[in-house]
Amino acid sequence: MDNNGSELDACTCHTYNWLGMDPVAQIIKRFGGIRPMARKLTRALGQRVPPTTVQGWAQRGIIPASRQVDVLFAAKAEGLTLGPENFFASESGPCELSDVRNAGHELLTVHEMGAADRMAMEGGTPGIDLMEAAGSGVAQVIMDRFQPCPTVVLCGPGNNGGDGFIIACHLADAGWLVEVALLGEKSALDGDAAIAAQCWRDMSGAVAPLSVAALRGTGLIVDALFGAGLNRAIGGVAREVVEAAAASGQPVVAVDIPSGVDGDSGLVLGVAAAAGLTVTFFRKKPGHLLMPGKALAGEVVVIDIGIPGSVLNCIRSATFENTPELWVNDFPWPDFNAHKYSRGHLVIGGGSEMTGAAQLAARAGLRIGAGLVTIACGPKAVPTYTSSMPAVLTATLERSGDFAAYLEDSRRRAILLGPGYGVDRKTHTHVLTALALGKLVCLDADALTVFVGRSSELFAAIAANSDAGGATVLTPHEGEFARLFPGLSGRGKLARARMAAAESNAIVLIKGSDTVIAAPDGRAVINANAPPDLATGGTGDVLSGLIAGLLAQGVAPFEATSMAVWIHGRAAAEFGPGLIAEDLTDCLPGVLRGLRQGAF
Repeated sequence: MDNNGSELDACTCHTYNWLGMDPVAQIIKRFGGIRPMARKLTRALGQRVPPTTVQGWAQRGIIPASRQVDVLFAAKAEGLTLGPENFFASESGPCELSDVRNAGHELLTVHEMGAADRMAMEGGTPGIDLMEAAGSGVAQVIMDRFQPCPTVVLCGPGNNGGDGFIIACHLADAGWLVEVALLGEKSALDGDAAIAAQCWRDMSGAVAPLSVAALRGTGLIVDALFGAGLNRAIGGVAREVVEAAAASGQPVVAVDIPSGVDGDSGLVLGVAAAAGLTVTFFRKKPGHLLMPGKALAGEVVVIDIGIPGSVLNCIRSATFENTPELWVNDFPWPDFNAHKYSRGHLVIGGGSEMTGAAQLAARAGLRIGAGLVTIACGPKAVPTYTSSMPAVLTATLERSGDFAAYLEDSRRRAILLGPGYGVDRKTHTHVLTALALGKLVCLDADALTVFVGRSSELFAAIAANSDAGGATVLTPHEGEFARLFPGLSGRGKLARARMAAAESNAIVLIKGSDTVIAAPDGRAVINANAPPDLATGGTGDVLSGLIAGLLAQGVAPFEATSMAVWIHGRAAAEFGPGLIAEDLTDCLPGVLRGLRQGAF
């Protein structure tokens, strides 16, 4: 069973697959997504096809033969090129790792990594060979990074400890002074871990009981106590040793993940010692990128241990590290036929008092490529906006219906509400107005806070917007998220984002140094490139402007949000210390140039 209690059968598990290997996922993508496909089927067939039906096809990875003719009929009505062959995987068989566009950026849960190990062994690779490759690989990374020094390897009672014994063997064989401390009795070891321990003993290696005393006189600590699958708080002597390692000031190398860090959530189970270097296997896990695991893992190195990449075709992870390889081919670079209307018109709600927020967002929207950006605001604020940014248009809102009237033009396709807009009735009304028009809507800051205590009203409006052909992106920080989704507290960030996306039917972005983006269909990315310098006022307004600017250009909401978050982080990193929000947009041309040239 996986962490959600659903059964995982290695090669019959089907999820909505962002890698694009699943033919059903490809068909749904052609229709524009699950809800758009349901709407188009309903329109073509004259009878309602609920989104849950399409969601079921996505989850099972198959469209029943009885419904395939309906899908072909709807595709023809929508002008989509689709044939019977599109319902089946290519006859060339499962794609190899090199065929997968996003290969290497998958993040595997503990359960999925266990499935990868199991499939490798079922495919003919003995478990002890995987352990040998893991241990020797970690040892090599250590020898590449450190000078020989007295080293203690802390071994746990499972396979992580088995890796530790192999590491000790290779370091000792290279002339390092190595000691091994084991949690539990040697006689309790079994399977591959017992074989690995015997290899160490065959080298006349002593095994000491795990204790704080084992850390004395060491120059390097190798943490092979517990891997990512730990499911309980560390206690007893293991806790004492981990605490002592954390306080020792000695460099720590973690095997797989620092002991005590949950591999799926990044949360700490009791206690964990920060590592300067973590060596993991095959693919990273979410816990390597989610706080506080991200900070505790230090530099993360992924090594190959012989698991074939083709196992990913069966696992089909829906979680990825956010990198340009995932979306750069979808970036809306202008061509020679482009003009300001074809590049999209973004409308931003401008506050009357905190005018800086909308200005930051508007500048970001222009920089990221929106053809036109208009700030819609009250008459008193118009001079402020017109005098500060000549390239930005203004629309004066004097009467209650002016906002809706302005948005009637179909060319005004994307709307950003929230930054500096005020927590008041106007914001509440304008959000509902925008969501009633089938537009691409990004809601941030005040546009989220105004719905605290009445989130169900917001979610109903988002669903109606989706049914009308629109889409919505929510961009809360942790405080805003907790107020808008009070029932989701106490869970890991990735799980909360996914549940919030499913509940709201929106793309949900939870900000932070470990920003998570989740879609209602289950896809998620974790961003890892944001520097601490972004912790300053106004940077969130820039981010929402980037997202909305990409939406205006027709980029799909999940991809637009992923692009914006990575570009935002990269711009901050390029500027460096002393960053203020205004600096971000000045750095964007260099980042975009690098993206276009394939420099990242």
